[in-house]
Amino acid sequence: MAPEAVLSVAILMLVCIGVVMVYSASSASALLDAANPSGMLLRQGIFAVIALIAFGVCARVDPAMILRLGRPALLLAVGLLLVVLVPGIGLEANGARSWLGLGQVQMQPSEFAKLALIVWLAAYLARNAGRLGTWEGLKWPLGIMAAMGSLLMFEPDLGTAIVLLSAAFLMLVLAGVPGRILGVLAAAAAVLTAALIVAAPYRTARLRSFLDPWSDPEGNGFQVVQAELALGSGGVSGVGLGNGLQKVNYLPEAHTDMIMATIGEELGLVGVLGVIALVGVVIWSGYRIAMAAPDLRLRLLAGGLVSLISIQAVVNLGAVLGLLPVTGVPLPFVSYGGSSLVVLTAASGILVGISRRSRGRRLSVVRDPAAPGGDRRRRDRRAHHAGARAG
Repeated sequence: MAPEAVLSVAILMLVCIGVVMVYSASSASALLDAANPSGMLLRQGIFAVIALIAFGVCARVDPAMILRLGRPALLLAVGLLLVVLVPGIGLEANGARSWLGLGQVQMQPSEFAKLALIVWLAAYLARNAGRLGTWEGLKWPLGIMAAMGSLLMFEPDLGTAIVLLSAAFLMLVLAGVPGRILGVLAAAAAVLTAALIVAAPYRTARLRSFLDPWSDPEGNGFQVVQAELALGSGGVSGVGLGNGLQKVNYLPEAHTDMIMATIGEELGLVGVLGVIALVGVVIWSGYRIAMAAPDLRLRLLAGGLVSLISIQAVVNLGAVLGLLPVTGVPLPFVSYGGSSLVVLTAASGILVGISRRSRGRRLSVVRDPAAPGGDRRRRDRRAHHAGARAG
């Protein structure tokens, strides 16, 4: 089966699982709060439809056209990241000013910024491939990365900044930036991250709760402890879909970044491994598409998109399983949230479009006798058959 077909099936399954689990994780709490128990189901269902439409559109658009949109998309993304910081315009939740309100709909500009940066970087790095061995050749990519990371930290949203900059760093690796430069960048990023954690008491407390969540189970370690209880309660097969208890005003953000804990409680180890396997299929298919891309621009674009998905999945799963500190990053395609769902599903559609055009180009080279080597292959084949008949 072609990698784009495998990718499409896995994405569809994850989106459907997400809609079901968002309803399961949110309905009981909404009912207790005298709200509509189907409210989040309806919203996530609408987001899923929009996301799948975006997937289909992006799969059919020429990737070269998407690359040409990189610069205006980047300018728009930076503008939105600035607007969201304006008091009275940006909406604040959980201590971060990360949303813009559009009537009854809220959007998160940082999700669009991830996609915009990757598209712009792919075009820029491919166009300047011969200049990436010097700091001068990297001043624009590094400057844009620093600017977007800084804007995200003003919200503040360290988790999204880590995901965005990590995906961009992997694109630099794929573009062939020398190891000496990559080493300096990695060391600088580590020092800066440590400084940001130390500078904010709540981040230090979150790191401490990650190292020992049971030292403060009613305070900073509450979310991690409740996630562990949910996963432990599920066992191998789970307590049954809809029968989980931790989601009922015990586990914070049970329908967003902690949705895997809800899956673990209700569907057990089987459900957790099933979702991880589907995410793994998406990542595996995406990297196959990136490696088969016919030119550097498309390889960088595909590699950046699948790196974004894989890094976000690792950060989320690591937090839920207690392997990484909690950062509030949603699980791709599954967690509640329209911005993340639409952007990542559209990114997957771009991967499908790249794969289709890569396969079409390979087929045209094989079938076109005017292609370089085409006549030679045909002559060699005729000579082989003639020799066989003579023998």
